[in-house]
Amino acid sequence: MAKKTLDFEQAMTRLEEIVGLLERGEAPLEQSLALFEEGTVLMRQCSAVLDEAEQKVSLLKVGSQGQPEQMPFDGEE
Repeated sequence: MAKKTLDFEQAMTRLEEIVGLLERGEAPLEQSLALFEEGTVLMRQCSAVLDEAEQKVSLLKVGSQGQPEQMPFDGEE
């Protein structure tokens, strides 16, 4: 059975659940390893979505000749 791909918010929610389960330390080793593997996959998925979003974000500034210039957004003014 193929696994359903989660959207970003669902993946983050599941990742938070996994972290909580692992932090409690109550799961047997085998289950903990499976949770860790699932969490790693979700973390990579979320990271890829955030990287893609970051690449789309840009800031328009007025260039030297009054024309708008598209600049990468770095979070600083």
